Amino acid sequence: MATATKKVSKKKVAEAGPAAEPKLRIRVRAYEHKILDLSVKQIMDTANRFDAKIVGPIPLPTEIKRWTVNRSTFVHKDAREQFEMRIHKRLIDIMSPNPKVIEALTNLNLPSGVTIDVKMA
Repeated sequence: MATATKKVSKKKVAEAGPAAEPKLRIRVRAYEHKILDLSVKQIMDTANRFDAKIVGPIPLPTEIKRWTVNRSTFVHKDAREQFEMRIHKRLIDIMSPNPKVIEALTNLNLPSGVTIDVKMA
């Protein structure tokens, strides 16, 4: 009788490293880049006031939406208008934020047209 032996592969078990430190991931979006840069500077100044470690701002790719529309409704098919809308984006990471930083960021008064997404990662 032949005995079948199983080969057991020895996989290295990944050791659990130190727990990932919490961070705030702030994603800022706006149609105008000047207003966006002013808002990002205001966020960074607020975080620096409370001695938080900041990574960024990281410029993300600009999202461009384009539309082509007929100028006329009937005969003039060749006459068209083209429109585009650009959405500029920045990413800021605040490493291990304390409650004072979070409270200060929630009380910020930013200009209209600036959208902020905050995630705790």
